[in-house]
Amino acid sequence: MRNAIPSLLTVSTVLCLLASPLSAGAQEGDWRQWGGPQGDFMVESIGLAEAWPDTGPPELWSRPLGAGHTSILVADGRLFTMYREAGPGGGAPWTPTESVIALDAMSGDTLWEYSYASKNQDFDQGAGPHATPLLTDGRLFTIGSNKELHAFDPETGDVLWSKNLITDFGAPPLLIRSMIKPGSGITPMPYKDTILLQVGGPGQSVMALRQSDGEVVWKSGSFLVSHSPVGVITVSGRQHAVVFAGQAVFGMDPDTGEVIWAHAHDAGNDFNFQIPNYDEASGVLFISSGYIGGSQAIRLVPDGDIVRTELLWEDRQLRFTFLNVLKIGDFIYGTNGQGATAILTATHMESGETAWRERGFSRASLVYGDGKAILMEEDGDLSLVRLSPNGLETLATTPLFATRTWTVPTLAGTTLYARDRERIVALDLGAQ
Repeated sequence: MRNAIPSLLTVSTVLCLLASPLSAGAQEGDWRQWGGPQGDFMVESIGLAEAWPDTGPPELWSRPLGAGHTSILVADGRLFTMYREAGPGGGAPWTPTESVIALDAMSGDTLWEYSYASKNQDFDQGAGPHATPLLTDGRLFTIGSNKELHAFDPETGDVLWSKNLITDFGAPPLLIRSMIKPGSGITPMPYKDTILLQVGGPGQSVMALRQSDGEVVWKSGSFLVSHSPVGVITVSGRQHAVVFAGQAVFGMDPDTGEVIWAHAHDAGNDFNFQIPNYDEASGVLFISSGYIGGSQAIRLVPDGDIVRTELLWEDRQLRFTFLNVLKIGDFIYGTNGQGATAILTATHMESGETAWRERGFSRASLVYGDGKAILMEEDGDLSLVRLSPNGLETLATTPLFATRTWTVPTLAGTTLYARDRERIVALDLGAQ
């Protein structure tokens, strides 16, 4: 059993993948973007096992892959991800080349691969590529460590078009204030017939590029950017692009780039990674950074033609650094900490009050399905747990990887796809 810290507050209480041509629309079991089907790391999987054998869940296949932290997309019997050839454990020497790869989901065999020159950055903490691709409307979009943007035909691997955000648009090559400069982690996100992304540079902190040809639809903002994807939320019937930038979070009109609202949140180094969690019913937006930033919750309050932001609470010690959290009901669950150990925490989103804390984990990425959460810890352990405001129930834990694991796993039906800095595996999490 893991050792629990006493509660600080009493609180009341995807499927068989078919190898068919890639379709334009998402299907059940697909994972086509950062955060999965809805962008919240939650899937509608059923039939997951309640426990695992002592040896862990059955392995369907495993193969070498390479360094990188790119998440794994799933669609129509294919997987898509990125990597860079590296030395033992994903360390030096790193090749100055990145690859986009498509795999057969049932076997792990390579279907196609595309490589391009991409110089090494400060990879001592982990080599790029870092960004998660996007699969939408019959195109696969990827962004490399040096802001190399490609659009592919996902069936053939043919390049439809490409841009370099640095040479084509004058974007800064790296984050301005970050002491660690491991390369770009920009992840493109879809909106109508565009992709939205933080780019950087005067008047172009955020851009909308047309999916069909990469042409600029709009560009806006002169603020410091971060690694965070751009989310889209609905506030009183109006859609807002949520941009978790370097020193603040912004709401922008996703059709025009007009800034609708802004709220200061500065981690001191532009090292922000998450799309803020939003609860439409209450209008509460949750923001979290590592380092000096900590967490905040604000309420978005429409007031005529403008939107005001109201600070509800702030906790500088609640630091979900660069791995994701889950919003389940009214609570935020995640591993709080910046060192080798972390504390799994349940935080009431609107009040900031802590329901419970549980030690015994390293920092972890989380995926939720069938009433259970899967934790991929950075030390390589994989855990199956139940999360509720009343506490944590650990169902199973198994060692999975030998190197550091910062990539959120992908759950498609009862199959889990996960990677570390050396290999990729497919596991059967279904009830046996």
